[in-house]
Amino acid sequence: MKYKIFVSGVQKELEDERFAVKEMVVENYLLNEYFKVFLFEDLPAKSKSSEKVYLREVEESDIYVGIFGNEYGKIDKKGLSATEKEYVAASKSDKERLVFLKSGDSKREDKLKALLSRIRNNTKGHCYKRFNAINEFKDELFKSLVDFLKDEGIVSNNAFDESACKNAKLNDVDEKKVRWFLQIAKSQRKYPLSVNTPVREVFIHLNLLDNKKPTNAGILLFGKNPSGFLLQAKIKCIQFPGAQVEKPFSSYQIYDENLFEQIDKAVSFVLDAIKFPVIQQEHTVQVKREHEIPVFAIQEAIANAVTHRDYNSNAAVQVMVFVDRVEICNPGRLTDSLTIEKLKKTHSSYPTNPLIAQPLYLADYIQQAGSGTTEMIKQCRAKGLPEPGFISDRYEFKTILARDIYTESVLDKMGLNERQKKAVLYVKAKGRITNQEYRQMNSISNKTAYYDLTDTVKKSIFVTSGSGKNTVYILKTAEVTKR
Repeated sequence: MKYKIFVSGVQKELEDERFAVKEMVVENYLLNEYFKVFLFEDLPAKSKSSEKVYLREVEESDIYVGIFGNEYGKIDKKGLSATEKEYVAASKSDKERLVFLKSGDSKREDKLKALLSRIRNNTKGHCYKRFNAINEFKDELFKSLVDFLKDEGIVSNNAFDESACKNAKLNDVDEKKVRWFLQIAKSQRKYPLSVNTPVREVFIHLNLLDNKKPTNAGILLFGKNPSGFLLQAKIKCIQFPGAQVEKPFSSYQIYDENLFEQIDKAVSFVLDAIKFPVIQQEHTVQVKREHEIPVFAIQEAIANAVTHRDYNSNAAVQVMVFVDRVEICNPGRLTDSLTIEKLKKTHSSYPTNPLIAQPLYLADYIQQAGSGTTEMIKQCRAKGLPEPGFISDRYEFKTILARDIYTESVLDKMGLNERQKKAVLYVKAKGRITNQEYRQMNSISNKTAYYDLTDTVKKSIFVTSGSGKNTVYILKTAEVTKR
C-alpha cells in the first residue's frame, strides 16, 4: 500500500513547485516505495472542470500538501478559491496537513493572507513552513514525509546503514567475502578477529546486526546478492568518446555486487579507459606509461562516493570518463559539518554511513582520518594536474579529476581559438592529428591550418613527430619516450 499525497496550490503560479513534489517522490527510492502523488494536472481534460473531482481526491488522500505563494486563486460565486476549499476539506477530514509558504509577503493577496491567518491560528489547523527556492521547499517536504513514515512506524528512527535490511537473513551473507575481509583487515589494520570467526560474531563486532537481522550496511558489504534487496546500490560507469555527454557511448557497465567489488570494478573501468596512447615512431620502442590520473585519487573518489552516498535515493553512483576528465557523482550532499573548503584541508571524518565506512576503512579502501581528499589534491598536484574539483548541492556530490593539464579554462588562458581547442580534444581521444585532418575538421585552408598548428607547438601544447606530409601532432604530455 502507498500513501496518497494530494498537492494543493494555484496551478499557474506554483506549477514548478507542484511538479517538484511528484518528481521528488518518483526519483527518491524511499519515498517512491511508500507514497504516490495526485496532481490535478494529471486528470483527463474532461474531468478538470468538476469541483467534485478534486474534493473527492482530497477525501481519498492520506496527506494534504498545501503550497501557497502570492495568489489566492480564481474564486467561485461564493468568493472561495479551489485552494481554500481543498484545505478546508482536508481539515474536516483530519488529514495529515503539510503546509508550505513561498516567501513574498509584500505581494500577497489579501484573501490569501486571511486564509493563512486561519491556518496559523486555528487549533485544528497547521502551522506552515516558509521557503525561498524549490530546493529548500523539497528539503522541508522530504523531512516532513520521512517524519510521517517514522510516526507510522514504517521507517526506523535508525539511520539507513544501521537499519535491518528488509527480508534479509544471515543466510544471505557471503561467508567467503567475510573470510576475505577478515584476512585483509588483519594484514592492513591489524584487526583482532581471526579469519575463522563465525559470521554472526563478525557482524556483532562490526555492529552489522539489528535485532539479530543483518543491516543494510551488512548486506551491501557482504551480501551474496545486494541488488536483490537494495536496487539503488549500484555504480554506473560510462566512457564517452569526447568531452561532452553524448551517444553512442564508448563503453557502459553497471556494477551491483557487494560494495568492495563495485569499487574494484569501477576503478578498473576507469584505469582501462584512461590508458594514454603511445605513438609508435620509427627507431623507437613503445613503453608502458603511468596512468594520467593518480590511481589513489580514482580509488578514493569512487570509494568516497559509495561510502557517503544517500541510499534513500534511487539514483546510482555514476562514473563518467571523458577525454579530458573523469567525473564521479553520488546522490546526497556533504554533511552539515563539512564544506568544500574544509575538504581541501586536513579535517575530521564525518561519514554519512559510518557502518559502511568502518569495514571499508579496515579493508584499506578509504582513509578514515579525513585525509583522503587532501592526499588526492597532493598527488594530482605532484603529477602536474589541476587539483580535483568538488561540487555539492542538495541532491548530488561530484568529484572532477582532470586527465591532463589542458582543461578548458587552461586553454582559454593560453589564448587558443575554437579550432585549436577542438584539435586538443581530438588528440586526447585519437592520440594524434595531421594537417589534413585539422583542415577537414574545421573546413579551412592549408595556410590557416599550418598557422594554427604551429601556434600550438609554440605554446608547448603539441609536439611534432615525423616530417613533411608524414608530420603528426601529439600532446606534449604524450610524447614518445625513447629508450
